[in-house]
Amino acid sequence: MHMLEIIYQDDYLVAINKPHGLLVHQSPIARDASEFAIQLLRDQIDKKVYPVHRIDRKTSGILLFALDKEVNKNLTEQLTLKTVEKKYWAIVRGYTPDEQLIDYALYKDNGTLQEAQTMIKTLAKVEINIPSGKHNTSRYSFVEASPLTGRMHQIRKHMAHILHPIIGDRPHGCNKQNKI
Repeated sequence: MHMLEIIYQDDYLVAINKPHGLLVHQSPIARDASEFAIQLLRDQIDKKVYPVHRIDRKTSGILLFALDKEVNKNLTEQLTLKTVEKKYWAIVRGYTPDEQLIDYALYKDNGTLQEAQTMIKTLAKVEINIPSGKHNTSRYSFVEASPLTGRMHQIRKHMAHILHPIIGDRPHGCNKQNKI
């Protein structure tokens, strides 16, 4: 068992730094996984834990767990009522606008179309002297993405949709840029 990095803990909550590749919980779509954040954390702190939200397997970041059902219910309601904000940071290809609302519906696995909105804000831009395609240099932006809805792979799909894929992402990203 590998130890999870606990970045905050009190009598009600535990926040961990979820590494890339770790599932939050067992899932029928990922039968190959043998370790899950819920079980690892439960074994590490010797307490039952309840995930307040989820993060994609391929996404690293802060994952919040409640230590009892009532706290979990309260926090889940706050997320549903949008009294809590989620923010994601990503490095993307190209120069993004200073701010942009991406309003682009996404399909669920069953074919149902769902509304999806993500607000992005550019925090920094950089250009490096590595040729890319027909360009003499490679340009990147560091963005803060705030999902207004919660669809599977929403931020990755939205960034690819506006032609600024997240660096390191597959299958929505750009393999040539990922190699650089």
